[in-house]
Amino acid sequence: MQTQERNILTVSRLSDDARDALTAFAARASWPNGFQIYDRGAQADGVFVIVRGRVVLRSKVRAGRAFVPWVATPGETFGAEGLAPNAHYSTAARADEETETLFLSSSKLRAFVREQPAHALTLIGQVMAERSALLDKLRELTTLSVEHRIVSALQRMSAHTGFLHADGRIELGAPQYRLLCELVGATRESVSLVLGRLTGEGFVERSGSTLFVNPSARLFDRLLGGEESISVNALVDSRAAAAAPPPS
Repeated sequence: MQTQERNILTVSRLSDDARDALTAFAARASWPNGFQIYDRGAQADGVFVIVRGRVVLRSKVRAGRAFVPWVATPGETFGAEGLAPNAHYSTAARADEETETLFLSSSKLRAFVREQPAHALTLIGQVMAERSALLDKLRELTTLSVEHRIVSALQRMSAHTGFLHADGRIELGAPQYRLLCELVGATRESVSLVLGRLTGEGFVERSGSTLFVNPSARLFDRLLGGEESISVNALVDSRAAAAAPPPS
């Protein structure tokens, strides 16, 4: 059971071989840190695959506040809504560091399926795995406390070197702290309370304005049994996060 819970939180990634097979069909592009790749509502076509870097998908909830449903990292995709007929992007996509992508248009995908069916099926499987992860995140938002959502987000951040300090700890400077709040769907104040408790328990250390989180099995074990039936407390948590003012 514990292995199954952990696997739910781990998203597969395309192999190097699958990405190499894409290069004959896809357009390669490099994006500087902070570049807006596309906006929510823009006409969509095809799918992006990340070679290096990371892309944050963000939806504005209200002025000054946003929700991040997904952070795409190497071997993962984004913008797959472009594979649907007459599609438009559901979020805005922004490079969160210097990023390189492959873009496969709908017409190129059809050619990829004809000429490289095995690799094409791998790509389609990757898109579906990420869809499953998004559905699992929806479950987290409705059934887990803010604390368990934070631990889940930290577990995902620990799998990407771009979030890690040289010593392997998760580094939360101001931009990463804000991203954590947006990933969790909670206010800065709610996140601060939880990280304060984790600091008291020895999981988090502060150095100036930066927090360092030790991504230990003991921390992530808090998720085992953290899932609750939909309770009044979980619903209040979720609604309070939606109604609260934006993080500073």
